[in-house]
Amino acid sequence: MIDIFANHAASLESPATHLHAVAPSDDTDLVLVTRAIAVGAEGFVRVTTCSGSVGRVFVVPGAPFPIRATRIWATGTTATDIVALA
Repeated sequence: MIDIFANHAASLESPATHLHAVAPSDDTDLVLVTRAIAVGAEGFVRVTTCSGSVGRVFVVPGAPFPIRATRIWATGTTATDIVALA
């Protein structure tokens, strides 16, 4: 397989290159800081951002929500099938 972009530096505007299924947790941070999150079923997602802010965002399927998150909390999260894009 040829990747003509392999030698280009990735930026926040670049497509995600890592996808991770998320098990929301009140105790554990994500392995990677996200570029966005996607969900299979709409709802609120409580996050801690890379700046340390904590809040809830409403996310719908089919439209990744651009956010740099370090944790997705179980408490306050109602969306399901969450995927972290990094």
